[in-house]
Amino acid sequence: MATSIPHHQVTTSNELPGCRVVRSLGIVRGITVRSRSVIGNLGAALQTLVGGNISIYTELCEKAREEAFELMLQHAAAMGANAVLAMRYDANDVAEGVTEVLAYGTAAQVEPAG
Repeated sequence: MATSIPHHQVTTSNELPGCRVVRSLGIVRGITVRSRSVIGNLGAALQTLVGGNISIYTELCEKAREEAFELMLQHAAAMGANAVLAMRYDANDVAEGVTEVLAYGTAAQVEPAG
């Protein structure tokens, strides 16, 4: 059964401070594809009139990243990992108003150094 990987066991570096890599399990990823709704686009257009942060798009982006991140962690846990190293995000437009968000990294088994 897959276990949960704590967020402090995910790093953008190739090493996890205080731990040593026992085994590298390979690349893991989480992907989500999101679209902007017509209502969301209208609300965002209104927000651009006053300037500043466009919170509707900020929320959409944050939810997409969070979903991709959690899917990546599930993939890593299913492989037997307890950490993810060299984690990155990527995003691409798939079609007009449709964006793919990818979270990826290297699944690993780590143990406390020392």
